Amino acid sequence: MVPTSAQPALLVLADGTFYPGWSFGATGTTIGEVVFNTGMTGYQEVMTDPSYRGQIVTFTYPELGNTGVNPDDEESSQPQVRGIVARNICTKPSNWRSTQSLPDYLKQHNIPAIYGIDTRALTRKIRSVGAMNGAISTEVLDPAELLAQVQDAPSMAGLNLVREVTTAAVYEWSDSTNLTWEFRPTEQSTDGKPLTVVAIDFGIKRNILRRLASYGCRVIVVPVDTPPEEILKYNPDGIFLSNGPGDPAANVEGIETTKALLTSNKPMFGICMGHQILGLSLGGETFKLKFGHRGLNQPCGLNQQVEITSQNHGFAISAESLNDTDIEITHLNLNDRTVAGLRHKSLPLFSVQYHPEASPGPHDADYLFDQFVQTMREQRQAV
Repeated sequence: MVPTSAQPALLVLADGTFYPGWSFGATGTTIGEVVFNTGMTGYQEVMTDPSYRGQIVTFTYPELGNTGVNPDDEESSQPQVRGIVARNICTKPSNWRSTQSLPDYLKQHNIPAIYGIDTRALTRKIRSVGAMNGAISTEVLDPAELLAQVQDAPSMAGLNLVREVTTAAVYEWSDSTNLTWEFRPTEQSTDGKPLTVVAIDFGIKRNILRRLASYGCRVIVVPVDTPPEEILKYNPDGIFLSNGPGDPAANVEGIETTKALLTSNKPMFGICMGHQILGLSLGGETFKLKFGHRGLNQPCGLNQQVEITSQNHGFAISAESLNDTDIEITHLNLNDRTVAGLRHKSLPLFSVQYHPEASPGPHDADYLFDQFVQTMREQRQAV
């Protein structure tokens, strides 16, 4: 039901398709790549995930905002999405952790959003034609005029957005929230000295940092332009390559830094963009998926081993480009057979295209953090 006071809004796609609706966020105009997320929960984590930088996210779940928002569920310091598309919204959330309604949160952070849209039809459109640029506006309600603005916007292919989300300065992760609802292993280093992990920040999620810390790691986060020699000065037991937004092939700094670190013999673990950066540094190539993988129930595996995973990416590594005999594909996305995991046979390097830290999503793949920790321990003991 739309209240009589609702403000009209318009969504226009780059192919000229348009959807009139109603505003439930900030007023104004926003332009980004229109994608869809199939998760039934976790809209706040999605909105604050830096990997969604530059995108307008369509949620396929029919109602948004039921649980409100709260500080504990933020994956970064602010919303990263350009805009939100929903079928229906809830303005009066019911959740004991809620501190604010979703519409108020979006207005506070100046994020335009539109509801009253047939999100099923929009999702089917994106699946058929592919993800494309679009705009949400409360001030330009003429489809032709708004389309002209959309057509002037750059494509996500070739776009380097990491510089917009990477940390401005080095910091050591410290979680002051004390989230008692989060499962935490009690693993610690065997010699009493914490394992030191340097995380290269391409747009890292807070829950990745929490998972590394929960395994007893000391985590130092560095900007994307940190020289390899500066990273090695921390004498890390391992190097983590984070998730992030945009076209991985355009992240030249990250690729060159990772290439230089390959010979350090330091254990290396990559997630999402970090997986793509590792693949590119090993000589592989990436390509843009038609509409990407964004949701909480993506099946991945190999050799009759399956795990259900949380995913958010629009690019993938080309399997054909991984022609080095020392590189092994460890996981495939079982929906489209794209590369979802790899490892090096002689170097302590591995990565996955999905998010084992979940948030939101299943915990099937959390063992990968333990695998990283065990590899670092073995390397420390071998020195």
